[in-house]
Amino acid sequence: MNHIGMNGRTILVTGAAGFIGANLVKRLLTGFSGICVVGIDSMNDYYDVSLKEYRLKELEANSNFVFEKGNIADKGLITSLFEKYRPSIVVNLAAQAGVRYSITNPDVYIESNIIGFFNILECCRNYPVDHLVYASSSSVYGSNQKIPYSVDDKVDNPVSLYAATKKSDELLAHAYSKLYNIPSTGLRFFTVYGPAGRPDMAYYGFTNKLVNGEKISIFNYGKCKRDFTFVDDIVEGIVRVMQKAPEKKTGSDGLPVPPYALYNIGNNQPENLLDFVQILSEELVRAGVLPENFDFEAHKELVPMQPGYVPVTYADTSALEKDFGFKPSTSLRDGLRKFAQWYKEYYM
Repeated sequence: MNHIGMNGRTILVTGAAGFIGANLVKRLLTGFSGICVVGIDSMNDYYDVSLKEYRLKELEANSNFVFEKGNIADKGLITSLFEKYRPSIVVNLAAQAGVRYSITNPDVYIESNIIGFFNILECCRNYPVDHLVYASSSSVYGSNQKIPYSVDDKVDNPVSLYAATKKSDELLAHAYSKLYNIPSTGLRFFTVYGPAGRPDMAYYGFTNKLVNGEKISIFNYGKCKRDFTFVDDIVEGIVRVMQKAPEKKTGSDGLPVPPYALYNIGNNQPENLLDFVQILSEELVRAGVLPENFDFEAHKELVPMQPGYVPVTYADTSALEKDFGFKPSTSLRDGLRKFAQWYKEYYM
Protein backbone atom coordinates (compact mmCIF):
# COMPACT_ATOMS: atom_id res chain seq x y z
CA MET A 1 0.00 0.00 0.00
CA ASN A 2 1.01 3.55 -0.67
CA HIS A 3 1.08 5.71 2.48
CA ILE A 4 -0.39 9.20 2.06
CA GLY A 5 0.38 12.03 4.48
CA MET A 6 -2.71 14.12 5.15
CA ASN A 7 -1.29 17.41 6.42
CA GLY A 8 -1.38 20.23 3.89
CA ARG A 9 -3.65 18.32 1.48
CA THR A 10 -6.62 19.54 -0.51
CA ILE A 11 -9.44 17.02 -0.07
CA LEU A 12 -12.75 16.98 -1.91
CA VAL A 13 -15.68 15.50 0.03
CA THR A 14 -18.95 15.07 -1.86
CA GLY A 15 -22.14 14.87 0.19
CA ALA A 16 -20.43 17.12 2.74
CA ALA A 17 -23.68 18.21 4.42
CA GLY A 18 -24.84 14.60 4.70
CA PHE A 19 -24.70 12.52 7.86
CA ILE A 20 -21.40 10.72 7.22
CA GLY A 21 -19.97 13.54 5.11
CA ALA A 22 -20.35 16.25 7.76
CA ASN A 23 -18.85 14.02 10.46
CA LEU A 24 -15.91 13.19 8.19
CA VAL A 25 -15.23 16.85 7.32
CA LYS A 26 -15.28 17.78 11.02
CA ARG A 27 -12.81 14.99 11.80
CA LEU A 28 -10.46 16.02 8.95
CA LEU A 29 -10.47 19.70 9.94
CA THR A 30 -9.69 18.95 13.59
CA GLY A 31 -7.34 16.01 13.03
CA PHE A 32 -4.86 17.38 10.47
CA SER A 33 -3.01 20.64 9.98
CA GLY A 34 -2.94 22.90 6.94
CA ILE A 35 -5.58 21.00 5.01
CA CYS A 36 -8.24 22.49 2.80
CA VAL A 37 -11.49 20.55 2.63
CA VAL A 38 -13.70 21.35 -0.34
CA GLY A 39 -17.27 20.18 0.22
CA ILE A 40 -20.10 19.85 -2.26
CA ASP A 41 -23.72 18.93 -1.54
CA SER A 42 -26.95 19.40 -3.46
CA MET A 43 -28.87 20.11 -0.21
CA ASN A 44 -31.88 18.30 -1.72
CA ASP A 45 -35.09 17.77 0.23
CA TYR A 46 -35.03 13.95 0.41
CA TYR A 47 -35.19 14.67 4.14
CA ASP A 48 -35.46 17.83 6.25
CA VAL A 49 -33.02 20.35 4.77
CA SER A 50 -32.72 22.20 8.10
CA LEU A 51 -30.80 19.18 9.45
CA LYS A 52 -28.27 19.53 6.60
CA GLU A 53 -28.04 23.27 7.27
CA TYR A 54 -27.45 22.53 10.98
CA ARG A 55 -24.52 20.22 10.12
CA LEU A 56 -23.13 22.68 7.57
CA LYS A 57 -23.25 25.65 9.92
CA GLU A 58 -20.82 23.92 12.28
CA LEU A 59 -18.41 23.19 9.43
CA GLU A 60 -18.50 26.67 7.91
CA ALA A 61 -17.12 28.14 11.13
CA ASN A 62 -13.74 26.70 10.04
CA SER A 63 -11.83 28.80 7.51
CA ASN A 64 -10.17 25.70 6.01
CA PHE A 65 -13.55 24.52 4.72
CA VAL A 66 -14.93 25.66 1.36
CA PHE A 67 -18.52 24.78 0.42
CA GLU A 68 -20.15 24.60 -3.00
CA LYS A 69 -23.86 23.93 -3.31
CA GLY A 70 -24.47 21.74 -6.35
CA ASN A 71 -25.16 18.32 -7.79
CA ILE A 72 -22.39 15.88 -8.68
CA ALA A 73 -24.49 14.97 -11.75
CA ASP A 74 -23.62 18.45 -13.09
CA LYS A 75 -20.49 17.62 -15.07
CA GLY A 76 -19.53 21.25 -15.72
CA LEU A 77 -19.67 22.09 -12.01
CA ILE A 78 -17.62 19.06 -10.94
CA THR A 79 -15.02 19.73 -13.64
CA SER A 80 -14.70 23.37 -12.54
CA LEU A 81 -14.17 22.27 -8.92
CA PHE A 82 -11.36 19.90 -9.90
CA GLU A 83 -9.87 22.56 -12.19
CA LYS A 84 -9.91 25.19 -9.43
CA TYR A 85 -8.86 23.18 -6.36
CA ARG A 86 -6.94 20.18 -7.79
CA PRO A 87 -7.78 17.86 -4.88
CA SER A 88 -5.26 15.08 -4.23
CA ILE A 89 -7.75 12.93 -2.29
CA VAL A 90 -11.43 12.58 -3.16
CA VAL A 91 -14.05 11.01 -0.87
CA ASN A 92 -17.33 10.43 -2.72
CA LEU A 93 -20.16 10.16 -0.20
CA ALA A 94 -22.82 11.95 -2.28
CA ALA A 95 -25.53 9.50 -3.24
CA GLN A 96 -29.26 9.07 -3.24
CA ALA A 97 -29.73 6.73 -0.31
CA GLY A 98 -32.62 4.61 0.89
CA VAL A 99 -34.13 1.33 -0.29
CA ARG A 100 -37.85 2.12 -0.24
CA TYR A 101 -37.43 5.49 -1.97
CA SER A 102 -35.68 3.76 -4.90
CA ILE A 103 -38.86 1.79 -5.63
CA THR A 104 -40.90 4.96 -6.16
CA ASN A 105 -38.22 7.40 -7.40
CA PRO A 106 -35.74 5.44 -9.53
CA ASP A 107 -34.62 8.43 -11.65
CA VAL A 108 -32.75 10.20 -8.85
CA TYR A 109 -30.70 7.06 -8.11
CA ILE A 110 -29.48 6.85 -11.70
CA GLU A 111 -28.72 10.58 -11.73
CA SER A 112 -26.76 10.74 -8.49
CA ASN A 113 -25.34 7.26 -8.00
CA ILE A 114 -24.48 6.44 -11.62
CA ILE A 115 -24.09 9.70 -13.59
CA GLY A 116 -22.74 11.61 -10.59
CA PHE A 117 -20.16 8.96 -9.76
CA PHE A 118 -19.17 8.71 -13.43
CA ASN A 119 -18.45 12.47 -13.39
CA ILE A 120 -16.22 12.02 -10.33
CA LEU A 121 -14.32 9.19 -12.04
CA GLU A 122 -13.84 11.24 -15.21
CA CYS A 123 -12.39 14.12 -13.19
CA CYS A 124 -10.09 11.75 -11.27
CA ARG A 125 -8.84 10.61 -14.69
CA ASN A 126 -8.36 14.12 -16.11
CA TYR A 127 -7.03 15.68 -12.90
CA PRO A 128 -5.05 12.78 -11.39
CA VAL A 129 -5.58 12.09 -7.69
CA ASP A 130 -3.55 10.11 -5.16
CA HIS A 131 -6.63 8.28 -3.85
CA LEU A 132 -10.35 8.05 -4.56
CA VAL A 133 -12.38 6.67 -1.65
CA TYR A 134 -16.07 6.10 -2.28
CA ALA A 135 -19.12 4.86 -0.41
CA SER A 136 -20.64 1.56 -1.37
CA SER A 137 -23.18 -0.25 0.79
CA SER A 138 -23.92 -3.52 2.55
CA SER A 139 -27.03 -3.64 0.34
CA VAL A 140 -24.86 -5.00 -2.52
CA TYR A 141 -24.94 -8.38 -0.76
CA GLY A 142 -28.64 -8.59 -1.63
CA SER A 143 -30.11 -12.02 -1.09
CA ASN A 144 -26.76 -13.69 -0.28
CA GLN A 145 -27.34 -16.58 2.11
CA LYS A 146 -23.77 -16.89 3.42
CA ILE A 147 -23.02 -14.83 6.52
CA PRO A 148 -21.01 -12.97 7.62
CA TYR A 149 -20.72 -11.08 4.33
CA SER A 150 -17.19 -11.03 2.95
CA VAL A 151 -15.85 -8.73 0.22
CA ASP A 152 -14.78 -11.95 -1.55
CA ASP A 153 -18.41 -13.05 -1.92
CA LYS A 154 -20.21 -12.79 -5.27
CA VAL A 155 -22.65 -9.86 -5.22
CA ASP A 156 -24.84 -10.50 -8.25
CA ASN A 157 -28.27 -10.60 -6.57
CA PRO A 158 -29.33 -7.04 -5.68
CA VAL A 159 -32.86 -6.80 -4.31
CA SER A 160 -33.27 -3.03 -4.81
CA LEU A 161 -32.30 -0.44 -7.41
CA TYR A 162 -30.27 1.33 -4.72
CA ALA A 163 -28.18 -1.83 -4.27
CA ALA A 164 -27.79 -2.21 -8.04
CA THR A 165 -26.44 1.35 -8.36
CA LYS A 166 -23.91 0.76 -5.58
CA LYS A 167 -22.69 -2.45 -7.21
CA SER A 168 -22.43 -0.48 -10.49
CA ASP A 169 -20.22 2.09 -8.75
CA GLU A 170 -17.82 -0.67 -7.70
CA LEU A 171 -17.65 -1.96 -11.28
CA LEU A 172 -17.11 1.53 -12.73
CA ALA A 173 -14.35 2.23 -10.20
CA HIS A 174 -12.66 -1.05 -11.08
CA ALA A 175 -12.74 -0.25 -14.81
CA TYR A 176 -11.30 3.24 -14.24
CA SER A 177 -8.62 1.87 -11.91
CA LYS A 178 -7.58 -0.61 -14.59
CA LEU A 179 -7.73 1.77 -17.55
CA TYR A 180 -6.29 4.90 -15.97
CA ASN A 181 -4.35 3.62 -12.95
CA ILE A 182 -6.53 5.52 -10.46
CA PRO A 183 -6.01 4.24 -6.89
CA SER A 184 -9.53 3.66 -5.58
CA THR A 185 -11.03 2.09 -2.46
CA GLY A 186 -14.72 1.28 -2.02
CA LEU A 187 -16.24 1.02 1.45
CA ARG A 188 -19.36 -1.05 2.09
CA PHE A 189 -21.07 0.64 5.03
CA PHE A 190 -23.37 -1.34 7.32
CA THR A 191 -26.42 0.49 8.81
CA VAL A 192 -24.85 3.71 10.07
CA TYR A 193 -26.50 5.53 12.99
CA GLY A 194 -25.77 8.34 15.45
CA PRO A 195 -26.52 11.96 16.41
CA ALA A 196 -27.84 14.23 13.62
CA GLY A 197 -28.31 11.15 11.44
CA ARG A 198 -30.73 10.56 8.57
CA PRO A 199 -34.40 10.85 9.56
CA ASP A 200 -35.34 8.12 7.06
CA MET A 201 -33.33 5.55 9.04
CA ALA A 202 -35.31 3.23 11.33
CA TYR A 203 -33.95 4.40 14.71
CA TYR A 204 -34.70 8.05 13.87
CA GLY A 205 -38.13 7.33 12.40
CA PHE A 206 -38.99 5.12 15.38
CA THR A 207 -38.04 7.95 17.75
CA ASN A 208 -40.18 10.51 15.90
CA LYS A 209 -43.18 8.17 16.00
CA LEU A 210 -42.79 7.24 19.67
CA VAL A 211 -42.52 10.94 20.60
CA ASN A 212 -45.77 11.57 18.69
CA GLY A 213 -47.51 8.65 20.40
CA GLU A 214 -47.70 6.65 17.16
CA LYS A 215 -47.06 2.92 16.72
CA ILE A 216 -43.81 1.69 15.17
CA SER A 217 -43.78 -1.16 12.65
CA ILE A 218 -41.05 -3.76 13.08
CA PHE A 219 -40.37 -5.68 9.86
CA ASN A 220 -40.26 -9.43 9.44
CA TYR A 221 -42.10 -9.80 12.75
CA GLY A 222 -38.96 -8.65 14.57
CA LYS A 223 -36.78 -11.37 13.06
CA CYS A 224 -34.46 -8.89 11.29
CA LYS A 225 -30.83 -8.56 12.29
CA ARG A 226 -28.69 -5.56 11.41
CA ASP A 227 -25.02 -4.78 11.81
CA PHE A 228 -25.55 -1.30 13.30
CA THR A 229 -22.39 0.84 13.02
CA PHE A 230 -21.89 4.06 14.97
CA VAL A 231 -20.97 7.04 12.78
CA ASP A 232 -17.69 7.79 14.62
CA ASP A 233 -16.49 4.25 13.81
CA ILE A 234 -17.38 4.75 10.14
CA VAL A 235 -15.48 8.06 10.05
CA GLU A 236 -12.43 6.57 11.76
CA GLY A 237 -12.43 3.78 9.17
CA ILE A 238 -12.66 6.26 6.27
CA VAL A 239 -9.82 8.41 7.63
CA ARG A 240 -7.54 5.38 8.03
CA VAL A 241 -8.38 4.13 4.54
CA MET A 242 -7.73 7.58 3.00
CA GLN A 243 -4.13 7.40 4.22
CA LYS A 244 -3.32 4.10 2.50
CA ALA A 245 -3.98 3.86 -1.23
CA PRO A 246 -3.78 0.60 -3.21
CA GLU A 247 -0.37 0.44 -4.86
CA LYS A 248 0.13 1.02 -8.58
CA LYS A 249 1.67 -2.04 -10.22
CA THR A 250 2.26 -3.29 -13.75
CA GLY A 251 1.04 -6.74 -14.75
CA SER A 252 2.77 -9.31 -16.97
CA ASP A 253 0.88 -7.85 -19.95
CA GLY A 254 2.58 -4.49 -19.38
CA LEU A 255 -0.74 -2.91 -18.37
CA PRO A 256 -1.70 -1.61 -14.92
CA VAL A 257 -2.90 -4.09 -12.33
CA PRO A 258 -5.88 -2.12 -11.07
CA PRO A 259 -4.96 -0.29 -7.82
CA TYR A 260 -8.38 -1.16 -6.46
CA ALA A 261 -9.65 -2.33 -3.05
CA LEU A 262 -12.94 -2.99 -1.26
CA TYR A 263 -13.66 -3.21 2.47
CA ASN A 264 -16.63 -3.75 4.75
CA ILE A 265 -17.09 -1.31 7.62
CA GLY A 266 -19.57 -2.80 10.07
CA ASN A 267 -19.80 -3.63 13.72
CA ASN A 268 -19.28 -7.36 13.05
CA GLN A 269 -22.04 -8.02 15.60
CA PRO A 270 -25.58 -8.11 14.20
CA GLU A 271 -28.32 -7.06 16.60
CA ASN A 272 -31.89 -8.29 16.60
CA LEU A 273 -34.27 -5.48 15.66
CA LEU A 274 -36.46 -6.13 18.72
CA ASP A 275 -33.44 -5.82 21.02
CA PHE A 276 -32.41 -2.69 19.15
CA VAL A 277 -35.76 -0.93 19.68
CA GLN A 278 -35.83 -2.05 23.32
CA ILE A 279 -32.44 -0.39 23.98
CA LEU A 280 -33.53 2.66 21.95
CA SER A 281 -36.68 3.08 24.05
CA GLU A 282 -34.68 2.73 27.30
CA GLU A 283 -32.20 5.37 26.20
CA LEU A 284 -34.97 7.74 25.06
CA VAL A 285 -36.52 7.46 28.53
CA ARG A 286 -33.11 7.97 30.15
CA ALA A 287 -32.48 11.14 28.09
CA GLY A 288 -35.94 12.51 28.94
CA VAL A 289 -37.21 12.25 25.35
CA LEU A 290 -39.94 9.84 26.51
CA PRO A 291 -41.64 9.87 29.94
CA GLU A 292 -40.50 7.47 32.70
CA ASN A 293 -43.75 5.48 32.55
CA PHE A 294 -43.81 5.15 28.74
CA ASP A 295 -45.66 1.98 27.65
CA PHE A 296 -43.37 0.74 24.90
CA GLU A 297 -45.25 -2.54 24.35
CA ALA A 298 -48.40 -0.65 23.38
CA HIS A 299 -46.54 1.30 20.70
CA LYS A 300 -45.01 -1.47 18.60
CA GLU A 301 -46.46 -3.81 16.00
CA LEU A 302 -44.78 -6.68 14.18
CA VAL A 303 -45.32 -6.61 10.39
CA PRO A 304 -44.18 -8.71 7.37
CA MET A 305 -40.96 -8.10 5.43
CA GLN A 306 -40.98 -5.15 3.00
CA PRO A 307 -39.86 -5.31 -0.67
CA GLY A 308 -36.17 -4.54 -1.18
CA TYR A 309 -35.14 -5.40 2.38
CA VAL A 310 -33.11 -8.40 3.57
CA PRO A 311 -33.51 -10.25 6.89
CA VAL A 312 -29.85 -10.11 8.02
CA THR A 313 -26.79 -7.92 7.45
CA TYR A 314 -23.52 -9.02 9.01
CA ALA A 315 -20.07 -7.68 8.10
CA ASP A 316 -16.88 -9.72 7.94
CA THR A 317 -14.39 -6.96 8.80
CA SER A 318 -11.24 -9.12 8.92
CA ALA A 319 -9.69 -7.41 5.84
CA LEU A 320 -10.14 -3.96 7.42
CA GLU A 321 -8.57 -5.21 10.66
CA LYS A 322 -5.65 -6.82 8.83
CA ASP A 323 -4.81 -3.86 6.57
CA PHE A 324 -5.65 -0.94 8.88
CA GLY A 325 -5.58 -2.38 12.41
CA PHE A 326 -9.08 -1.07 12.95
CA LYS A 327 -12.38 -2.56 13.99
CA PRO A 328 -15.56 -0.63 14.91
CA SER A 329 -16.13 -0.99 18.64
CA THR A 330 -18.90 1.37 19.84
CA SER A 331 -21.58 -0.62 21.63
CA LEU A 332 -25.20 -0.22 20.58
CA ARG A 333 -26.17 1.21 23.96
CA ASP A 334 -23.39 3.81 23.93
CA GLY A 335 -24.26 4.84 20.37
CA LEU A 336 -27.99 5.08 20.99
CA ARG A 337 -27.35 6.99 24.22
CA LYS A 338 -25.46 9.65 22.24
CA PHE A 339 -28.27 9.80 19.69
CA ALA A 340 -30.96 10.13 22.38
CA GLN A 341 -29.04 12.94 24.12
CA TRP A 342 -28.60 14.80 20.82
CA TYR A 343 -32.28 14.33 19.91
CA LYS A 344 -33.30 15.86 23.24
CA GLU A 345 -31.03 18.90 22.69
CA TYR A 346 -32.03 19.40 19.05
CA TYR A 347 -35.79 18.95 19.22
CA MET A 348 -36.86 19.69 22.80
